[in-house]
Amino acid sequence: MFVDTLETRGLGNHSYLAGGADTAVAVDPPRDIDRVVTAAARRGVRIAYVAETHVHNDYVTGGLQLARLTGARYLVPAGAEVSFPRTPVADGDIRTVEGGPGALTLRALATPGHTPHHTSYVLEEGGHGLAVFTGGSLLIGAVGRPDLVEPRLTERLARAQHASAHRLADKLDDDVEVLPTHGFGSFCTSVQAEGKTTTIGAERKENDALTLDVDTFVSRLLAGLDDIPAYYVHMGPINAEGPAPVDLTPPRQAGAEQIAARLAAGEWVVDLRDRAAFAGGHLAGAYNFEGDGRLGTYLAWLIPWGKPVTLLGESPEQVADAQRELALVGIDRPVAAATGGPSGWARSGEDLASFPRAGFADLAARAEGDVVLDVRRHSERARGHISGSLHIPVHELHGRIGEVHGRIGEVHGRIGEVPTGRVWVHCASGMRAAIAASLLDAAGLPVVLIDDRFDAAADAGLTVTEAR
Repeated sequence: MFVDTLETRGLGNHSYLAGGADTAVAVDPPRDIDRVVTAAARRGVRIAYVAETHVHNDYVTGGLQLARLTGARYLVPAGAEVSFPRTPVADGDIRTVEGGPGALTLRALATPGHTPHHTSYVLEEGGHGLAVFTGGSLLIGAVGRPDLVEPRLTERLARAQHASAHRLADKLDDDVEVLPTHGFGSFCTSVQAEGKTTTIGAERKENDALTLDVDTFVSRLLAGLDDIPAYYVHMGPINAEGPAPVDLTPPRQAGAEQIAARLAAGEWVVDLRDRAAFAGGHLAGAYNFEGDGRLGTYLAWLIPWGKPVTLLGESPEQVADAQRELALVGIDRPVAAATGGPSGWARSGEDLASFPRAGFADLAARAEGDVVLDVRRHSERARGHISGSLHIPVHELHGRIGEVHGRIGEVHGRIGEVPTGRVWVHCASGMRAAIAASLLDAAGLPVVLIDDRFDAAADAGLTVTEAR
């Protein structure tokens, strides 16, 4: 028996290929199914089943296309309302992955909570449980969020999460490996618990769902829920309708004049280079979403849905990787792309924009009256923030830049309508601050990117206050 993990780091998710000598099952596959097909070819196995734990809210599934391509039976929870043919799965259903002595089977366990129809799958060999694919039910030190379906169902689903976690713990031995779909960095998790492996026994000792009574658990779970990425509202319907096959062929190449025209039209031109390179020189009006950051999550969260995207990268490989990640969250086809650097993307005679990078020590010595902008989430700010800072989470900033203009005018004055102060923008490590700095820069605000870890703020002599 083998289990291969396919990680999608930008989304904090995992998919799995598990099986025996000849056949396998793919669980919660990503939309770029070539990765799953390659893994199966490497193992020399046929994919007999494709199994979904739930209709996903955070990414576009590749399950339907993978099942069609391989001829596998597509297992989807019976309660899920979908618009395509599938094999409905009910609690207790058993599918044989590979027969013979010590047969390898997949047993469905209803585990509602993350969604009403959520189903986990226990991989058994000779009737003994070896691993359980828990999707968005029991995670590593957490559970999946219960607030992604319908606000009126949130508390009911939170209570169902508690019951489902106990059902898994009651039915499975301590040594059974827990293999969730949602991991560290996924906004489908109730808390950001770190780790790559766990077991039923480990979760029995550490997971709030298994150590707290239901009322305490639900109270803590609901109190800790943070903002939901805006693009999630599109994922469930896409997955229920049946996603179209992904197209990863290279986008059209754009020259300097075309890029300028797209910027002038208000389209999003996204520079994929790292934040240091972007700060040092970039096209005025371009936005910086680092290709090796959380590109899919944050671009899909911030961009008006359906807005055309042009990708600028240092190499064709960087653009291709970004295109793949964006397709996972439903941004299917960049309208254009260009590679190289800003000197080649700018029109002849066009000046590049830039802004300084700094640390928290530099912030401590800033000019009196400059604005400090905190773009972390509400839960992060509650654990400590720089006194007097303005707080706008990065995913809200595009629609609230006027507030930053107003704050500069209040604290530093204006010359005509032009703010004369600077905006020092920070997050927890620099990645989200870089996105925010590019948004502010494109809006014409003088910005300083604090490319530093927030842990350094207090050591730099800044006053850090906890929310009351």
